[in-house]
Amino acid sequence: MLDALDSKIIVALMDNGRMTWAELAGLLGLSSPAAADRVRRLEEQGVIKGYTALINAESAGYGLTALVAVSLERPKHREAFLALVMSLPEIQECHHTAGEDDYLLKVRCRGTRDLERILSSQLKELDGIVRTRTTIVLDTLKETPNLPHPPVE
Repeated sequence: MLDALDSKIIVALMDNGRMTWAELAGLLGLSSPAAADRVRRLEEQGVIKGYTALINAESAGYGLTALVAVSLERPKHREAFLALVMSLPEIQECHHTAGEDDYLLKVRCRGTRDLERILSSQLKELDGIVRTRTTIVLDTLKETPNLPHPPVE
């Protein structure tokens, strides 16, 4: 269970994951070593999974985003499908979904040729994939890795 200090740490690090222990400690009213210990505990508990730079995909040459819904023929095909998904760096997200489709993938690639390769030469070649439905994203108005959080007092 997270307490108020844990919540403050999470909000602060979501806002600025590069802040120093001294900056974090100042926000929390703790010493730098105490703040570092709290963060390490959140890491050990799996609350904080890691740290990364947020890259502008378009500026880095990955200007096409597509959402691909995938339907599998049978559950026995799941393991091979997930192994393929994990091996493809263009697939940024994979969500197991309820409803008409089994999975929803978020794919980032350089353009339509890359997307065609992923869809036709990789996904659709895999045994057990019954159908894919692809939606190309025209513009992204909001995208954030931050979780919603209650205001911290």
